[in-house]
Amino acid sequence: MSERKSFAIFAITKHGLGHAARLAAQLPAADVYVSEKLIERARTEHGLRDAIPMGLPMGPTLQRTFTAYDCHVHVISVGAVVRMIAPLLQNKKVDPAVICVDDGARFAICVLSGHVGRGNQFTERVAEVLGATPVITTASDVLGTLTVDILGRELGWKLDDQDRNVTRGCAAVVNQTPVLVVQETGEPTFWPLEKPLPTGVRYTTSLEGVDPSAWEMLLIVSDRLLDERYAAHLERGIVYRPKSLVLGVGCDRGTPFELLERGVLATLKQHELSYKCLHTLASIDKKADEPALLEFAEKYELRTAFYTAEQLDGVSGIQNPSAMVEKHVGTRGVSEPAALLAAGASELLVPKTIYKEPEIGRTMTVSVARRSFPTRPEEAAT
Repeated sequence: MSERKSFAIFAITKHGLGHAARLAAQLPAADVYVSEKLIERARTEHGLRDAIPMGLPMGPTLQRTFTAYDCHVHVISVGAVVRMIAPLLQNKKVDPAVICVDDGARFAICVLSGHVGRGNQFTERVAEVLGATPVITTASDVLGTLTVDILGRELGWKLDDQDRNVTRGCAAVVNQTPVLVVQETGEPTFWPLEKPLPTGVRYTTSLEGVDPSAWEMLLIVSDRLLDERYAAHLERGIVYRPKSLVLGVGCDRGTPFELLERGVLATLKQHELSYKCLHTLASIDKKADEPALLEFAEKYELRTAFYTAEQLDGVSGIQNPSAMVEKHVGTRGVSEPAALLAAGASELLVPKTIYKEPEIGRTMTVSVARRSFPTRPEEAAT
């Protein structure tokens, strides 16, 4: 999760102060940096009482602030900004969005990090506040096609490998060469259901039977670990990890976090599932304060769900009921029904698996269910 602040606004002219004030009033928690010569005017005439004085040239200020914000808005010419930020650029994974606004507020121009850094979205917002024309040059946004590098981001999807074929995939979509979306799980709303997929893009729900040589690029949405059986697919594939898996856990009181983590990861690997797709950790309410469960959920950014014994015992689909568990906590099972309840599923993906390390003397059970999603009509190649 980002620890950056949201917006930094930079103004060095009298007209720029007015634009900065309008933006600061509309953009959440924006910091405004103003030339030292204009700081009193900014505070008295424009109400920017928290404006931060900035020396000129701006280089030292930008060195301190560049990676401290998600978005930099400069009411400064594009050429000047490009020269100033050039030495600070690293890569699109960490560079913030940079937007330039002219002194007349006629245009808001996305200069950097349009996709991964959300610069295009920020540019639309800045333009809306100022009544300016947004200038966006990212091909996929201009053409209204799939944004390969951030596909499903608003749904929580993540790229399995941010460097694998992403540039090639972006080019394939923009150039309208044959691209197949293979969605084995996850939300179908990565593209509006009421709209046909872009030209060149087709859709199916399984990798099985797909001939990778027939496609320039495969966009694979899956929670499975794809092994050597799919080497040819991965050679021209991009893998997305949706938040599709729910983890049901039962454990002894005082189970160490390290044991729990090893048990969960080992179980997922054994069943060829990606931990990157975990969405929720579920258990019995008696474990709602169990430190290892809470630490695991925090580390892997999972939601938590805790159920009463009565709720768990009323679930159908428990494959491995336990008289011992029922004796101690009042339900025939914990991990299996907890996973089913939290996933809204009727069957388990991974039935109860017992994990223990004798030298530690603690036992845990792990079950996995897959969240159910609506289906999207297939659009296969003819």
